[in-house]
Amino acid sequence: MQGFVDRKEAAGIVTLIAREGKTVDLHAVGFADVEKNVPMKTDAIFRIASMTKPITSVAIMMLFEEGKLFLTDPVSKFIPAFKGSTVIEDGRPVPARRAITIRDLLAHKSGITYGFLNGGAVGGGYRKNGVTDGLTSTTLTLEENVNKLAAEPLVSQPGDRFNYSLSTDVIARVVEVVSGQAFDVFLRERIFRPLKMADTDFVVPEAKWSRFVTVYSPDGKGGIRPMIDPETFGNTNMSPWALYKTGRTYFSGGAGLASTASDYARFANMLLNGGIYDGARLLGPKTVELMTMSHTSELTPPLPLLGPGNNFGLGFRVVTDIAATQSLGSNGLYGWIGIYGTAFWVDPKEKLVAVMLVQKYPNPTVTATFQTLVYQALVR
Repeated sequence: MQGFVDRKEAAGIVTLIAREGKTVDLHAVGFADVEKNVPMKTDAIFRIASMTKPITSVAIMMLFEEGKLFLTDPVSKFIPAFKGSTVIEDGRPVPARRAITIRDLLAHKSGITYGFLNGGAVGGGYRKNGVTDGLTSTTLTLEENVNKLAAEPLVSQPGDRFNYSLSTDVIARVVEVVSGQAFDVFLRERIFRPLKMADTDFVVPEAKWSRFVTVYSPDGKGGIRPMIDPETFGNTNMSPWALYKTGRTYFSGGAGLASTASDYARFANMLLNGGIYDGARLLGPKTVELMTMSHTSELTPPLPLLGPGNNFGLGFRVVTDIAATQSLGSNGLYGWIGIYGTAFWVDPKEKLVAVMLVQKYPNPTVTATFQTLVYQALVR
């Protein structure tokens, strides 16, 4: 990891490895902020972006366990705006052959996409019509944005294709409707507090702001520079740091959280341990088992963004053929990444949890190297 810092490919990195529920290595290298000469520390707070998705997926599966919804339920049962969804086929909208289900959302088979993928949906319609991707500052609420999204045509028929998407933001809205709680409150009360994830939230308090890591991008000269407007992606009407400040209105289920390596490891260890960690049970073992099976096996591989040997479960990448991935690991390994370079995985066979946090956009190659280094160190 130090090599990435020395080569100026990353400012700083925090890594954590746990085996059988115990942290065996926690290490920080480099800087949280190069310009201010702030050293990286193991309790640094990172934008985990899409590593929010597994947490959101656990939230809705908790409600599933309580009998408040089924995976086969149409999303329109909870969000009426999704009634009458259309799909673009041969350049024109046609009625969807069936309704989007909760399982479709979890496995990214809903036909929804992201504004930065698939041509911004149809003719850039997502951004043109004000649909936020969850990475940019906005005054929209989750309900308002999901209703806007529901009005957009789908890019494929529900169930037909894997499209990485805003589906997890829709899941977050379903959580609100079914639980009767704001999404951020549900996560705080039902997941973060029980698991003692004290530094995980949508807002970074002023008292913790000094621990919040700067995002970096290539400077075009072989080094790095602070990413310009890291939270706005060019939307100059918003403060680039407003997203994680008090007063935030949009709680993205797909990309909104900030966390630390130790906090996220508690969440990952809960999954490894069959839904319980440190006395707090969130899920039953069979639910975790269902979530970490492939739910895309019927689709033609390799799936977009996942690569050979990988399928998608209910909120996670799932390795089904480790040889095809050309990396070290195990069949059954599952996890996910974030757009700023963060990554985690759980290996049930080896009883292993690994978390790697960095803030670099586009992503450096740190994740693949970290995975190799972790497994070559495994000797029993």
